[in-house]
Amino acid sequence: MRKTSDPTPRIIVDDVRKAFVLRHTHSFKETFVATIRRKKTTTDFRALDGISFEIGEGESVALLGYNGSGKSTTLKMISGVLRPDTGRVLTRGRVAGLIEVGAGFHPDLSGRENIYLNAAILGMSKKETDERFADIVAFSEIEQFIDTEVKHYSSGMFLRLAFSVAIHTEVDILLIDEILSVGDEPFQKKCLARIRELHDAGKTLVVVSHDLDMVSKLCERSIVLRDGKVAFDGPSHEGVSVLRNG
Repeated sequence: MRKTSDPTPRIIVDDVRKAFVLRHTHSFKETFVATIRRKKTTTDFRALDGISFEIGEGESVALLGYNGSGKSTTLKMISGVLRPDTGRVLTRGRVAGLIEVGAGFHPDLSGRENIYLNAAILGMSKKETDERFADIVAFSEIEQFIDTEVKHYSSGMFLRLAFSVAIHTEVDILLIDEILSVGDEPFQKKCLARIRELHDAGKTLVVVSHDLDMVSKLCERSIVLRDGKVAFDGPSHEGVSVLRNG
């Protein structure tokens, strides 16, 4: 665990619970028929069931678990995209989430305009964006298309630019969901190198990924979620073993 001079946690997740309503019908007609036949049209799904943990400044933590275990829900809670039904989630400092990469991009705006738009959504001032603009464009490797409307970009170009904006944001906490889904292998390696640089600079990382080998190398600590509860909290390589051994 990275030692810092400030013992105050960057993230506190305290007895958090979150449930969703799953709908089993797709139209009014289906709902009507199901109601007449006294079939259930919805089911309550408890994504998180009283999870608690703290993450200190400068830590790199992996959230591990199988599909439906609550990993992405937890990440969205920390980012503020979702709110808990009960419990509390507290963060200290500026948070940026690579959760739905490019969610704030507008297809009718150019790459240049979208950099400023997305950076503002992530909390950067125009001055900060001006200072980082050249680095963002260079990292994305799409300089010749920067003044083209984003709707004409390939999915790879779009992801490169969106990811580049996010990892050049001035943050204290970086939340990352499935980073290796971005771009081709050389670009993925460059992204990982940049993320390691941010961690070396003392940024707090929380990572969700199905690539367990990558996670064990990138993160010092792992929190394994199972059925919406914390099943393990400890060294990353041990968490990977817990998950692999069921």
